[in-house]
Amino acid sequence: MSGPILIFDSGVGGLSVTAALRARLPAATLAYVCDNAMLPYGTKADDWLVSRIVATCTSAVSASGAVALVVACNTASTLALRELRARLTIPVVGTVPAIKPAAQLSASRVIGLLATSATVNRAYTQTLIEDFAADCRIVRVAADGLVGEAERQLAGLAPDARMFEQALAPLWAEPTLDTVVLGCTHFPLLRQRLEASAPRAINWVDSGEAIARRVASVLGTSGQAGGREGRAWASAPGATLAATLAGYGFSSLEALALPADTLTLPH
Repeated sequence: MSGPILIFDSGVGGLSVTAALRARLPAATLAYVCDNAMLPYGTKADDWLVSRIVATCTSAVSASGAVALVVACNTASTLALRELRARLTIPVVGTVPAIKPAAQLSASRVIGLLATSATVNRAYTQTLIEDFAADCRIVRVAADGLVGEAERQLAGLAPDARMFEQALAPLWAEPTLDTVVLGCTHFPLLRQRLEASAPRAINWVDSGEAIARRVASVLGTSGQAGGREGRAWASAPGATLAATLAGYGFSSLEALALPADTLTLPH
């Protein structure tokens, strides 16, 4: 029997790709897993994160019976795709910053990369820039605090306007910047606030559509057979998270079992 397409993220950022997946594969069943106990990933040590990501995803794939895994997290994708593909027998689709489509859109050739500190500084990101935007000036902005802002927004909490303003200030200091890559899947959840903060018209580019196209290409029609709808797992389940996930069609939230050696951060 077919199972669902499992979406993984450190928190609720992966919810930003659910609409694109449902539009591309309307008959597919989706499931969700988040490692919210260790949010945000972008500030954690790489070696520990790889072990944690692999443990989280393998446990959730086993629990869900997934037919494919979508790693809807830029940090996790740049770190652990190779290890996940080595451990899992199902297709694994990663997320990378949308540098290529941003370069195709930008008229001024000045592009902002808004991401976590891990993604901004990753060698993989630099390779994307060299391959697809070598003629552009990339303004890299590490905005780890916006991950928390997206989590707060979906939880119905008041925004931190000052933090939001400070995070975006380096972008607006560039008078010819015309395109911004949302290099974290949490950030499209803040799209309305981002647009409202911009001093001029900006092209906002994220990876949701590209992820959905890739999943459809990898699975073909096999991704459209049903599993049990609406299941989700989290490393720290709670009522607020359950309500947020329910709003995106994931009505069943369960605690995710993880190996003991991945439960604490290294000193």
